[in-house]
Amino acid sequence: MSVFRLEPFRDPARELERLMSLAAGGTRAPLGMPLDLYRGDDGSYHVEADLPGVDPDSIEVVVDSGALMIQAERTPAYGQSEQVIVAERSQGSFARQLSLGEGVDSENLTADYAGGVLHVTIPASPRSQPRRVEITHTTSAAGTISGSTVEQGDAPAPSAGGAD
Repeated sequence: MSVFRLEPFRDPARELERLMSLAAGGTRAPLGMPLDLYRGDDGSYHVEADLPGVDPDSIEVVVDSGALMIQAERTPAYGQSEQVIVAERSQGSFARQLSLGEGVDSENLTADYAGGVLHVTIPASPRSQPRRVEITHTTSAAGTISGSTVEQGDAPAPSAGGAD
């Protein structure tokens, strides 16, 4: 039985990498962990990573030196002795690393795995929240410039240290 898959809009670089991996190792290399990253109304960041069929115990979320690392592993349901006809689902270890940058509270992030999707919430740091700056009005003479006044049409008086 032969199965052909035609995907005209597939990334050619990724396809070449997959074919090279298939030729070298005889198995399909993992294509990655697709994810979405968005910012919520409250300023927090949300990461949703597709990990269907992954054992929840194999998922690891680590924050270190301003980076978020997500790692997981998917093992096939079939064994070494079974004849595999088609293996299109990615197997093996997956990892993604995201730079957190400034303005996030990396101490209080949370992670939840449900329905094959890992959801990581990274709250915004209270220091990075927009705030309104109060403008004060003063009535002091700070806006007054001291010195001589010049009437319109009069030339200013030359200074003592002026040019010859």
